[in-house]
Amino acid sequence: MEEYFSKIIQAIGEDVNREGLRDTPKRAAKAFKFLNNGYEKTLEEVLNGAIFQADTEDMVIVKDIELYSLCEHHLLPFIGKCHIGYLPKGKVLGLSKLARIVDMYGRRLQIQEQLTRQIAKAVETAIDARGVAVVIEAKHLCMMMRGVEKQNSVMTTSVMLGIFREEISTRSEFLNLINR
Repeated sequence: MEEYFSKIIQAIGEDVNREGLRDTPKRAAKAFKFLNNGYEKTLEEVLNGAIFQADTEDMVIVKDIELYSLCEHHLLPFIGKCHIGYLPKGKVLGLSKLARIVDMYGRRLQIQEQLTRQIAKAVETAIDARGVAVVIEAKHLCMMMRGVEKQNSVMTTSVMLGIFREEISTRSEFLNLINR
């Protein structure tokens, strides 16, 4: 990967042997591997057994989970927050596991629409919830730094599964709670 970063730097007209750039291919390769380390993880590894019996059927919500991903079309970051809600059916997830699920799928080349669905399906699969709701709000540097250069646009995506899709009152409760 270092060799390819070196070629990219040379292709834009820079001297890869210049003092400030000498180690850049190595650093860029290391950073790119980190930014895409979600490919090295599985849902089972991320959950690490942190699924607990609970006799609650009330809504669980975690708001404002930081999200960093790379757009698969331009390899530029999109940055935002993810809100996850679920209605348990006898099992709940360890709190940090929701953030770890977001990171696992976020640390892959992505489009936001797909990322939202992957997170929702992972939570549904992990605990067989009665319903799962995921909303992601993100700014895309591919739209901010290039192309139309719009600095203040935010893309919002949502996926509603189970009772969140079937019952408007449940969906409305979730949306009201995340917008507080």
